[in-house]
Amino acid sequence: MKKSTIKKYARLIVRVGANVQKGQSVTVSCSTNQADFCALVVDECYKAGAKYVTVDWYNDRITKLDYRNQSVRTLSKVLEWQEAKMKWNAEELPCRIAIISDDPDGMKGVDPVKVQKAQVARAKVMKPYRDAMNAKYQWTIAAVPGEAWAKKVFPGLRKSQAVEKLWQAILESVYVTDDNDPIAVWEKVNADFKERCRHLNEYRFETLHYTSSNGTDFTVWLMPRSNWCGGGEYDLNGHYFNPNMPTIEVFTTPMKGKAEGKLVSTKPLSYRGQLIENFSLTFKGGKVVNCEAEKNQKVLEEMIKTDEGACMIGEVALVPQDSPISNQGILYYETLFDENASCHVALGEGYVDCIEGYETMTKEELHELGVNDSMIHVDFMVGAKDLKIVGKTFDGKEVTIFRDGNFAI
Repeated sequence: MKKSTIKKYARLIVRVGANVQKGQSVTVSCSTNQADFCALVVDECYKAGAKYVTVDWYNDRITKLDYRNQSVRTLSKVLEWQEAKMKWNAEELPCRIAIISDDPDGMKGVDPVKVQKAQVARAKVMKPYRDAMNAKYQWTIAAVPGEAWAKKVFPGLRKSQAVEKLWQAILESVYVTDDNDPIAVWEKVNADFKERCRHLNEYRFETLHYTSSNGTDFTVWLMPRSNWCGGGEYDLNGHYFNPNMPTIEVFTTPMKGKAEGKLVSTKPLSYRGQLIENFSLTFKGGKVVNCEAEKNQKVLEEMIKTDEGACMIGEVALVPQDSPISNQGILYYETLFDENASCHVALGEGYVDCIEGYETMTKEELHELGVNDSMIHVDFMVGAKDLKIVGKTFDGKEVTIFRDGNFAI
C-alpha cells in the first residue's frame, strides 16, 4: 500500500472524522502494533491546529495476560489516577480518535464471567464521567489492519498478503484511493445521508416490524420525538464530525422497554475479544427473555446481564444489502464494518442526540421520555436478503420500508 495513500487516510480521519479544530486537545487510542500509523494521525492533528495530542496505548496480548493473572478484585479497581484522568476528560472535552485493529479472538480462552465482573465494576465508576461528556465533543472510530485480524478475515493468505488485502478493503470502504480527494467524497456522502434522514423523518413511524425466513419476527416501538440520523453530526458546541469511518447506516433511538418477538443474528459478534456466533434473542415486554448461541452462549448471557438496561434495545439501524460494504462480500469480524453491511440493532444505551430537542433536556428527562440507559451499547447484525421491515406511523398508516433487504421507500 502506498504511503501517500495511507497518509491521505490519516488526514481524512483527523479532518473529516474528528474534525479537529485549531486550539483543541486530542486523545488518540491505538494499539502498540500500529505506532507508525498513529504517528501519521498525530502529525495530522498538529497540522489541523491541535494544541497537544496524547496517546492511550493498548496491546491485546498484554490485556489478555492481565485478565488471566489478576484477580477479579484487582481488575475491578479503578485507580485514583485513572479516575482523575476521566475527570479531566469530562472537563477538557478533547477530541477522541480511536484506531482499532484488534484480534477478533483476542480474549479467547479467558473466563467471560471474570471479564464481565471486572468491566462492569469499572464501568460503574467511569459512567458518570462518560455521561457528563455525552454529545459535547467530537469523536471518531477508524481502523487499520492488524496481522491477527487480517488472517481471521483472509485465512488462506500469508500474513503480508492478508494485511495488504485488508488495507485495500478498508480504504475502499472509506472512499480513499491513490488519486482522489476523499474529503470531497465525504461531503457528498454526508449530503446524501441528510436527504435520506429527512425523508424517513417525514413519516414519523411509531413501530417497525421485522420479518425474514431465518426466524426473525420482531416489533419495536419508537418515540414521537425519535429522529433518524446518519453520517456526520453536530456536538453541542456546534462542531460537525463523523463518528464512524466507514458508515452506511441510518439509525434512531427506540422506546425503552417496548419490543416484542425474536431477532436472529446474521453475522458473528466480536464482543470483548470473543466471538459469539449463530445466536438469537427473544423479547417480551421490551426485555430479552431468552437467548441462544451456538458459540459463546455464556458470553452472550453475561453481556445481557451487565445492568438493568443491557437487556433492552438502544438503537435500530437500517443498512441496505445493496451497499458498498455489503457488496464487498467480506465478513470482517469487526462491528465497525459488519454493522455497515447489514441492518442491525443494539442492546444497551440509546443515543440521546436522536431525540428531537435533546439539547434542552436533562439526562433524567431523556430517560423518562424513553431513552434506554446502560453501561453497554452492543450492535448485532440482523440484515438478510429477504428481510422485510414494515413501519406503522403514529396516524396508523403502514409503509414498507425494506423489501428483500433493501430500501423500498
